[in-house]
Amino acid sequence: MVETGHHQHPPAPAAAGHPPVPSMAVNRGPTWAPAEQLHHLQYCIHSNPSWHETVLLAFQQYIVMLGTTVLLANTLVPPMGGDPGDKARVIQTILFMSGINTLLQTLIGTRLPTVMGVSFAYVLPVLSIVRDYNNGQFDSEKMRFRHTMRTVQGSLIISSFVNIIMGYGQAWGNLIRIFSPIIVVPVVSVVSLGLFLRGFPLLANCVELGLPMLILLIITQQYIKHFVRISRVSTILERYALLVCLALIWAFAAILTVSGAYNNVPVATKQSCRTDRAFLISSAPWIRVPYPFQWGTPIFKASHVFGMFGSAIVASAESTGVFFAASRLAGATAPPAHVVSRSVGLQGIGVLLQGIFGSVTGNTASVENVGLLGLTRIGSRRVVQVSTGFMIFFSIFGKFGAFFASIPLPIFGGIYCILLGIVVAVGISFIQFTDTNSMRNMYVVGVSLFLSLSIAQYFYSNTTRAGYGPVRTAGGWFNDILNTIFASAPFVAIIVATVLDNTLEAKHAFNERGMSWWKPFQHRDGDTRNEEFYSMPLRINEYMPTRFL
Repeated sequence: MVETGHHQHPPAPAAAGHPPVPSMAVNRGPTWAPAEQLHHLQYCIHSNPSWHETVLLAFQQYIVMLGTTVLLANTLVPPMGGDPGDKARVIQTILFMSGINTLLQTLIGTRLPTVMGVSFAYVLPVLSIVRDYNNGQFDSEKMRFRHTMRTVQGSLIISSFVNIIMGYGQAWGNLIRIFSPIIVVPVVSVVSLGLFLRGFPLLANCVELGLPMLILLIITQQYIKHFVRISRVSTILERYALLVCLALIWAFAAILTVSGAYNNVPVATKQSCRTDRAFLISSAPWIRVPYPFQWGTPIFKASHVFGMFGSAIVASAESTGVFFAASRLAGATAPPAHVVSRSVGLQGIGVLLQGIFGSVTGNTASVENVGLLGLTRIGSRRVVQVSTGFMIFFSIFGKFGAFFASIPLPIFGGIYCILLGIVVAVGISFIQFTDTNSMRNMYVVGVSLFLSLSIAQYFYSNTTRAGYGPVRTAGGWFNDILNTIFASAPFVAIIVATVLDNTLEAKHAFNERGMSWWKPFQHRDGDTRNEEFYSMPLRINEYMPTRFL
């Protein structure tokens, strides 16, 4: 891992005529200067574990992203009229496209070890499409499902150009250039905090599985290793505890299912706890390669296309926060503005491909998988690239993929409680590069954090199961845009933090905001390490226009 210097804040000058205020930290132990790289990372972005370790770690990345994939399919496919077979094919398509998009992003996007998974920002516009086709105009549910999927395809294809234009047109990069560490703190933190429903609320759907998973993972990964005298065993527990604990709790769930523990319980409990209620294994084909326009010719309807524009913007905001978190956990410098911008443009190309191949939503950088980098302390790019092989393999060989997709979701809820918490802490760590005693900075961070979560929660709480949000004008597409945008905590955080930080005495607080440390990383040639971490492979940068780099 590349060694970097520590960033030191200059001492504040003493006021004229007054003696210096004594520090309350005197004789109270050591203090730590801000560090550009996290301590104890075992592998950074361009250092790699051995191949057998890489394969296991890559499989772990696949398992983590699988939970969100199944959760989204469970949310959208049944309201669309799909059966378990349709759900299995949707999951296969999502996995296939996640593999392709992740490989592209790690090669010619940010080059950071980020998995490109599904985005829940597209749920509201998709539910709006479902409402329009839910009036009995089709002869069968199968026909309604296929017609809905074709409309989703058309909307994804057109809305993808929002990301492409914002990214490769440098509009998103110009926004990132006025960022500061003060803005990054709430943006990264709420990217994870805004997903609290995937934590304990998901776990509590089957507490006898989710809670043991949470407790066992903490004990195994953090405590037992300190009592093991064999360093090799300690390393295995630290890196692969998630797989070990998941296997044990999954086996426990299978025993409860077979023994009849869930025979006389409510339907909702059966759906959450039983290992045989997904019907994915029996419904999935043995071999099936997702192909373009598999559901039929895309349908382009203006109202739904415009409604999905808001989702494209929100997905860009989500990915931006995840990219900054990934840079810390991979031991890299903060991604420059042009790198984030090109990654958003490439994300748009990914959404275009998803629309062509028939995915049910667009893509965004997976928060959970970035949290896994921190859990294992391995930020290797190669691990994530190898994980795309598992995504593509299990998307083609459906029975095998469906086997893992049948893991009860509350088990994933226990895992996400840990992984999402790590990302929150990474976001908070950016504040070390600013003046943490500045009341101005406290104001910007505090108000941004609170408002982003509070506004997003208001829009979420006032959205019905049918997808009607608090904004209800005569224009359905206009409602979808506003309801989607303001239900996103990361997007609200970007708006609030950017406005406050750049209008409240911004020039006078240049050093106070951490800009003297931040600015070099945000320019193409500002820091020599930018080229080391973010340059294109195989000298691609010599043959591509600058705007695509």
